[in-house]
Parts: sequence; structure tokens; C-alpha cells
Amino acid sequence: MKLKQIERVKKISKADFISQYVKNQIPVVVEELTEDWPAYHKWKLHYIKEIAGDTIVPLYDNRPVNHQDGFNEAHTKMKMSDYINLLESKPTNYRIFLYNLMKEVPTLKEDFLWPDIGLKLVKQMPMLFFGGESSKVFMHYDIDYSNILHFHFHGEKQCMIFAPNQSKYMYKVPHALISREDIDFDNPDYDKFPALENAEGFITNLKHGEMLYMPEGYWHYMKYLTPGFSMSLRAFPKSITNLSKAVYNVFIMRHFDIMMRKFKGQKWIDYKNEKAIRDTNEHLQKTFLRKVS
Repeated sequence: MKLKQIERVKKISKADFISQYVKNQIPVVVEELTEDWPAYHKWKLHYIKEIAGDTIVPLYDNRPVNHQDGFNEAHTKMKMSDYINLLESKPTNYRIFLYNLMKEVPTLKEDFLWPDIGLKLVKQMPMLFFGGESSKVFMHYDIDYSNILHFHFHGEKQCMIFAPNQSKYMYKVPHALISREDIDFDNPDYDKFPALENAEGFITNLKHGEMLYMPEGYWHYMKYLTPGFSMSLRAFPKSITNLSKAVYNVFIMRHFDIMMRKFKGQKWIDYKNEKAIRDTNEHLQKTFLRKVS
């Protein structure tokens, strides 16, 4: 795929971050933003196990979307201590996804500082994500189109992201926030998914303490290269267009999709997956015809 490395800076001022990246909706990695946080020294898996080991956490794996699943419904649950033992013992597909662990363990809030970086961050939503070696987060974009500050801790993860204007190549599933789940973004099948050859994106490996800024509505695919965890802080979209899309997703699209799953069952899921291929390939063909005409 056509991927270029995300720009990196050691540190950045509020003014430069807003003018160079937020206003232009360009991603960037800030490498040393967390070095004065207690979390920079404390946030390792053994620390989370020590202070949150008895907490029951929701886990997700890589199974395809099923009509019987609720929206973002966990596949199983486990004590955090048992989950971290699993992460440290062998590769696993089980992940913690979009979980407000700080609600259960408030002392975690004392370990990080809200960055003064020019974004009005939502203080109620510091979300944590955990994964084992080689576990993957399917290609998707966030329902609320937020500007996201994504911090990684303990180990290394790979982040592949695409701007919203690349959606036409992503085999987006209708009435959803995901690409087709059978696409292997590490090794895409261009015979089956030819539009992906046209997609232009960004890639980087995040290491302990580094922060990735993902602009509004960016597609993202994450792969844990080692066991580790991340935290996302978010700010509502500044674009009125994206804010309206977020409102539509939260209050209309999500509920319509849930209703159709109940009404049509697996036929609805199959229809959406088929339509993702049909719509994307039709757009690709039209683009080709325009170029040669």
C-alpha cells in the first residue's frame, strides 16, 4: 500500500501544534510529551496488574461482526491480573478496547497530566486499550469524529492511518464505521480488493511514552508488536461538517443498524459486506473510465 511515515517531533508548542497539524488535519507523533508524567515511569503492565488486578475487564477478539452481537459488546470478561498474565505468557487475540479503567481505578488519573496543547479535551473520556503480541484492531474510524491524542505505553505498536478522503478506497461497510473485516491490511489481496492499491496513508511505530495525533475521522488500524497498552484523549471535532456526521452516527446510524440486525439478522450483515465491495469497485471503475475518456 502507499504508506509514508508520519512526521515526528520531539516536543511542540501549543501554537505550532494547532497551526501546523490541527488546522491542516495532518497527523504527527510527539515523542517526548509524556516525559514529565508519573505515567512515563510507572505505566507498565506489572503496575496495572498491581493496582487494578481484581478489576473485571471486557475483552474483544478478532471474530467477525455477528448480528447477535450488540454494538461494541464484549466477547468475554476476565480479571485484569489474569489478562495481564495471559499477555505476558503468549500471543493472544484478546484485547481491551475503549475502556474507562480510570472510572474503576481513579488513582490512575493522578499519573498523567492533561496536555496543554490547544485542544479542549473531554475530561470524562480518558480511554484505555490493551493488546497482546500480534493482536490487531480492525480498520475503522471513530463514531464521534474526534481529534485524538493516542499515547502508547509498555512496548511497541504499529499504527496505520488514512484520511477521510481515502474512504472511497477502503471498502467501507455501509451503516458502520469499519472496512470489510476480511481485509488483511498487512498483506492486502489486490485481486479481491483492487481499490486498496489506490489508497494513500500513513504509518508509524509508537514506542513507550510517544503520542500520535490522529485528526478528525481518520481511519486507523493498530497492531501490537509487543504486549502493551495505550490511552486516548479526545476533543470534539472542530469542523461543523464532521460534528454533524458525529451526531448522525451516534443518534441515527447506530440505532438504525441495531434495528436492522434484529429485524434481518445475519442477512443484514452479509448484505452490508457485499455492498461494500460492490460500491467500492463501482467507484473504482468510474474513476478509471473518467481517466481514459
